[in-house]
Amino acid sequence: MASSVSVVLAALVANGAIAALKFGGFLLTGSPSMLAETYHSISDTGNQVFLLVGIFYGRKEPDEHHPFGYGKAEFFFSFLVSVMLFGIAGWESAKHGYEAVRHGETSFTEETQQLPLVDVAVEGVYINYAILLGAVVFESYALYKARAGMRKEMEEQGYDGYVEAFRKTSQTTILTALTEDTIALSGLGIALLGIFLTRTTGNPIFDAFSALLIGLMLMGFAVALAWENKRLLIGESLQAEDETELRRIVRETDGVGQVLDFRTVYFGPGHVIVTGDVAFEAGLDTAAIDDRITDMEAAIRTAVPAVSRVYLEVEDAPEPGETDP
Repeated sequence: MASSVSVVLAALVANGAIAALKFGGFLLTGSPSMLAETYHSISDTGNQVFLLVGIFYGRKEPDEHHPFGYGKAEFFFSFLVSVMLFGIAGWESAKHGYEAVRHGETSFTEETQQLPLVDVAVEGVYINYAILLGAVVFESYALYKARAGMRKEMEEQGYDGYVEAFRKTSQTTILTALTEDTIALSGLGIALLGIFLTRTTGNPIFDAFSALLIGLMLMGFAVALAWENKRLLIGESLQAEDETELRRIVRETDGVGQVLDFRTVYFGPGHVIVTGDVAFEAGLDTAAIDDRITDMEAAIRTAVPAVSRVYLEVEDAPEPGETDP
């Protein structure tokens, strides 16, 4: 939890400062790429606010109405970020870029365009260069924090790489921060290239097309993030290999006859609930069965540390011929 908060706070500070700088650059130069990047950073700043709300709301203790706690709040707010903020920012950026492509808008078609800055004549393009390069520094720090948080999650869960972590992790807050910081740096690179090419060639299409490309990239990642958050929001189980391992632990426990039912579900980041119906062999008394269940619960938590609660129900053995599900 502390790791998630530090990652989000680092991104919040960085993106707030960057949004102000980019908007100032747009006002001074009128660059379509700078406006697209302003939308991007404003959305990122809003993202962090929503993610922080999700983190602290998810910390609430279980109550009568939410007996398993509020952990899914993080899934909801991460989903909200991906759909509303990423989507809106991506659409606005792409729309502005498209209009700029159609009408050939740019601020650097005239080589002699000058802007007064501290009583010194400075070409507007250099203001954008300075702002974007400064943004790269801020975003690199935010990405460093997000990658550190994700690497910790990968080590704890044994993921082979970022692709597997993206598909499997329940730490949606860190996943969202890592994704947005990655595309933020990509967007900055695209904006810098577009402005540079327009400045060099005098052709406005490069700056305008950069804005369009940034918007399309944002919308594409919005869809991917929404899909990954959706799986947890609607109640995804553990990955098949983990669930199979837990089922094996239960089935191979001394005295277990059959596993009649076995289910897992995420109720928050790193918060998995396991339920099952188990039939024991005849001849075991109540005390022995209790001991077996205690052993199974301990083995399950050892195998998958994310498991926070285990509910195993003792059932009668099925009729002959029936098999485990």
